[in-house]
Amino acid sequence: MNYQLLIADDHPLYRDALATTLSSHFPNSDLLQSEDLDSTLHCLAQAEIDLLLLDLNMPGSEGFSGLARIRNDFPAVPVVVVSGSDKHSVIQQAAGLGASGFLSKTARPDEILQCIECVLAGDQWFSEEALQAESESDLAEKLNHLTPQQLKIFQMIAQGMLNKQIAYDLDITEPTVKSHVTAILRKLELRDRKQLIREAQALIQL
Repeated sequence: MNYQLLIADDHPLYRDALATTLSSHFPNSDLLQSEDLDSTLHCLAQAEIDLLLLDLNMPGSEGFSGLARIRNDFPAVPVVVVSGSDKHSVIQQAAGLGASGFLSKTARPDEILQCIECVLAGDQWFSEEALQAESESDLAEKLNHLTPQQLKIFQMIAQGMLNKQIAYDLDITEPTVKSHVTAILRKLELRDRKQLIREAQALIQL
């Protein structure tokens, strides 16, 4: 079958290696590549992508903000998260935010192909051990309640940024940032900004 597959990763060598693996198994498919969130969103808008392989950490898509944005803007596109970390919390977060599968960057070619075949067939590909493990933070289960903008602000707070800095970077007003922070605290059931920073820093380490 002729699929359109998109590899989103900022490391050219890994992209090329992945493309080589996929082209040998899906010879009639179109393999597209992107290197940051903006080019990924452009590809998704221009082409009928059947599956996206998404690196969690590339320009514009640090942590889970890129996944949240893509799931919000293109909910019908199956996403397989690719990460250098296979911590249970990372896999749980990816599943909670609507990914269809998860692959470690150390995955063997046969495992990569099995995952893609599985997701293209409409199923999911996650480690049962990771999904059944006790959540390393209750916060991970609540992240899918945040909007993409709130998730981005959540991560910026985790990096120690002040409201004024966040407002400048996102080109919004400081009162708007404060409103988002209030909503984030409520949705994540956290007491204050200090608790948010402590929980977030532990959670977004990929």
